[in-house]
Amino acid sequence: MKQEFYKLEINTNGQKLYEFTDETIEWINKNNFKNGIINLSIQHTSASLIVQENADPDVQKDLIKYFDKLVPMDNNLYVHTTEGKDDMPAHIKSVLTNNQISLSIKDSELLLGTWQGIYLFEHRLEATTRTVIHHFIGD
Repeated sequence: MKQEFYKLEINTNGQKLYEFTDETIEWINKNNFKNGIINLSIQHTSASLIVQENADPDVQKDLIKYFDKLVPMDNNLYVHTTEGKDDMPAHIKSVLTNNQISLSIKDSELLLGTWQGIYLFEHRLEATTRTVIHHFIGD
C-alpha cells in the first residue's frame, strides 16, 4: 500500500470548463499505479471539479448557460460582492457542484466512461491560477 500526492496548477482565463484528464492519466502512468483510489480536491471556493462529457463542446456551453441562469450575476441579489459581480455567484456554483472527486484505478487504468473527462469548472470571469491536489492510495 502506498500514497502519493501531486499538485496540479491550472491557469484559467474566464468562466468555462478546463479539462485535465490527460494530466491526471500521465501522473498515474508515470508513477505506475496499479489499483487504488485517486482523490482530486480543488483548493478554492469559487471553482469546482466535475466529471462530464468530453465529446461535444455544446455540453459545456449549456452547463455554463444553465448555471448562469440558476445563479445570476446580479449584485442586487447578494450581500457578499467584494470582488465583483461574479463573487457570490462563483461561491454558490462551487457549493452546487464538487470540491472533491474520488475515482478508481484498476489495472493501471483510470475508470472513466468512454465520453467522460475530468474538468475544473471555473466560475470566475477573470484569469487566475487554480490548484488541484491529486491524492492516490493503493498499489
